[in-house]
Amino acid sequence: MTLPASLGNLTLAALVLVTLGGGYVLVCAGWPFARCRRCHGTGSLRAPLGRGRRLCPRCDTTGLRLRLGRRVWNHLRRLRREGTR
Repeated sequence: MTLPASLGNLTLAALVLVTLGGGYVLVCAGWPFARCRRCHGTGSLRAPLGRGRRLCPRCDTTGLRLRLGRRVWNHLRRLRREGTR
């Protein structure tokens, strides 16, 4: 029995989405922090006037930010921990 072409494409798309999602979960578990998007990981920004630098307010001068997936993971863990007390 052969499958219709649309069902094969749908299965392939679902497999790709599951693979990408699993990969992102592994990245969030292994490397929870990414470079700050505002300062590009330096922790400082160029001053609006002159050649000076100022501290990045978004990342608090660490140059790092918590990934969205890790934020969701931490929130779900906190909900479970507080709900089972």
